[in-house]
Amino acid sequence: MRPPALIATLLAAVLLAPGTAWSRQADDPLVGAVAQLSRTTPWTVASRTPLTFPTYHPQGFARVGDRLYMSSVEIQEPTVRFPQPIDGYDRTPGKGVGHLFELTLDGKLLRQITLGEGDVYHPGGIDYDGRSLWVPVGEYRPGSASIVYRVNPRTMRAREAFRVDDHIGGLVRDGVTGRLHGVSWGSRDFYTWTRRGRELARTRNPQHYVDFQDCAYARRGKAVCTGVTEYTGPTGAKFELGGIGVVDLASGTLGPEVPFTLFSAVGHVLTRNPVHLEVDGGVLRMYAAPDDAEEPGGTVMTVLEAPLG
Repeated sequence: MRPPALIATLLAAVLLAPGTAWSRQADDPLVGAVAQLSRTTPWTVASRTPLTFPTYHPQGFARVGDRLYMSSVEIQEPTVRFPQPIDGYDRTPGKGVGHLFELTLDGKLLRQITLGEGDVYHPGGIDYDGRSLWVPVGEYRPGSASIVYRVNPRTMRAREAFRVDDHIGGLVRDGVTGRLHGVSWGSRDFYTWTRRGRELARTRNPQHYVDFQDCAYARRGKAVCTGVTEYTGPTGAKFELGGIGVVDLASGTLGPEVPFTLFSAVGHVLTRNPVHLEVDGGVLRMYAAPDDAEEPGGTVMTVLEAPLG
């Protein structure tokens, strides 16, 4: 029989282990910042910057030093829904091109590359693991196929990491375990893979009020995700509800969540697509670009700040 002191030590090790749902010690400051948010958190607009290059339909943000990287899909032929599913698909594949842009923090385009092949042209939410950018590119329809790319931000050279038999809308890489974690179309499923793409787990997302679009790894086995769901009211009017949430990567469970209801000039909730969140002293800062290039005013990058503490 183990002595009580040893049992207590072992129990503490389990409860505080990285990636467990109970882990609270030494979490990323971003996790603590999200936990402080509420419906009444006052957000202040620090800047609004029109992006003056063809941005198409922006998808994901990741920051590397003094650079922002933004994924985007150029839609050349829209998908068309079938009256009934055909071969497991609910729509045509459409046509397009996937893009990854390198920007200054004030929105100036520096470099860009294209990603994808054939029907696989829709980049999703992206993440930076300290060495590489991870970019999933999928067909523009659920239950399809994706290619996961690893991009060197210094050279902007992309290499295929692995392929997945599903649409992957966003992913992060755990800085401790090295595993990749992704979300499917509408974030209805959470995936876990090895670095080489061997599937380790697939878990149903227990949350249904918002679909995660862009996620970033947060220390001790978490991801901070943002997204949107469009609701239709009794009069037929549509409303976008945004949200921010913390996901425990090991268990696929949800931690702190908060709705987000600030909108762009054309009516898109700011967490609709690319979002980068960072803690700077006593401030939570958000970079967001919810609008498409063809919409009035084009794509505008909005920077918001919320007080912490």
